Amino acid sequence: MVFKRKIYEQMHRWKRERNGSTALLIKGARRVGKSTLALQFAKNEYKSYILIDFANVSKKINELFDDISNLDLFFMRLEVETGVKLYKRESVIIFDEIQLKPIARQAIKYLVKDGRYDYIETGSLLSIKKNVKDIVIPSEETRLTLYPMDFEEFYWALGNTATYETLRKFWEIKQPLGSSHRKIMRDLRLYMLVGGMPQAIDAFLQTNNLQTVDDIKREIIELYQDDFNKIDNTGRASQLFAAIPSQLTNNAGRYQISSVLENQDAQRVANVVADMADSMTILLAYHINDPNVGMPLSQNIYRYKMFVADTGLFVTLAFRDKAFTENTIYSKLLSDKLEANLGYIYENLVAQMLKSTGNELFYHTFPTENNHNYEVDFLLSRSNKLCPIEVKSSGYKTHKSLDSFCQKYSSRIKDRYLIYTKDYQTDGQTSCLPVYFTPFL
Repeated sequence: MVFKRKIYEQMHRWKRERNGSTALLIKGARRVGKSTLALQFAKNEYKSYILIDFANVSKKINELFDDISNLDLFFMRLEVETGVKLYKRESVIIFDEIQLKPIARQAIKYLVKDGRYDYIETGSLLSIKKNVKDIVIPSEETRLTLYPMDFEEFYWALGNTATYETLRKFWEIKQPLGSSHRKIMRDLRLYMLVGGMPQAIDAFLQTNNLQTVDDIKREIIELYQDDFNKIDNTGRASQLFAAIPSQLTNNAGRYQISSVLENQDAQRVANVVADMADSMTILLAYHINDPNVGMPLSQNIYRYKMFVADTGLFVTLAFRDKAFTENTIYSKLLSDKLEANLGYIYENLVAQMLKSTGNELFYHTFPTENNHNYEVDFLLSRSNKLCPIEVKSSGYKTHKSLDSFCQKYSSRIKDRYLIYTKDYQTDGQTSCLPVYFTPFL
């Protein structure tokens, strides 16, 4: 099934404003929908298109890229091999899985300069970075990132185009939803369980069976772990990924490498973690030593929390102690009755929501009077001030970490937020936001 994606409008803007002066590179994790999106755009926006999938391309088409010195001849041969007629400034050529054919990516420079047609490339950022050793990386690229489908896109997939816009209006007037809040939270929990991978959403729509959805998500996780073994054949990346739920549960304030891998620390596995982040299957939130605007200036690259880029995959990873996740677990999660601390799931969801709306992820910890740590889960920079965020999985009684942080750095604070599962309200200077308001920050 083809789903509506927000990035489509950015692609349309690229076509309109760049008018062939750059190729479009869509990067993202495996199975996030890059190829489907590129094909949908080509069908809708061009008179004709040619799709070249370098994971499944004929030998004759593959060999065309060995010599592009004569572009007239190149295009004529391409038309003959594909049976597709190309029209000047009305056709697009898609290079799918471009990382598998580095020389084709290098050719983009000359194809764009020729100006006859548009070009769309898709690929995994990790693989793209790994396969550029012997080529000239083209500067004639406009790059867009495709993330898992967000909560609004999930609503669209369900055929609901009204609810999310209504939520936005409630956010703008800063009012609680009242009796509608419980329904929205149930919708959000369903989104958390299914996740934003198009294949998982399609399975849910076709079967309405969360165990079938779980099977799909397990296949995607296995695919990721196969990719991780290509990153590092010692298996460290796969182990680090599998341990994400337990690491978030232990509230250690950082991902503790040594508790997952023997005789390893953050510095030893820095390159592996960087490659995992480039694969866009994980998200990293870095600790800020001195919370202030310009947070990257004081981030500690060896102290971080790790999240799964899709919360639906996170849920499957968290309950992966059997060959399948029982429907009873999904049912209890959906009804909010599972006897477990679900704070780590909501924290992962907030990280995903913040990242997909263009925010880098940062957090801060500092000691209490009793040698424990206060922790602000996320920090946003707005204007010349900070907006600290504390995440809770249920109602709240206190928010000591948030209060202590705002007291310590009072001159640097703009707005303060508690993100939780209850309806909107204010508590003094703190705005208490239901989780579904997170993307509006």
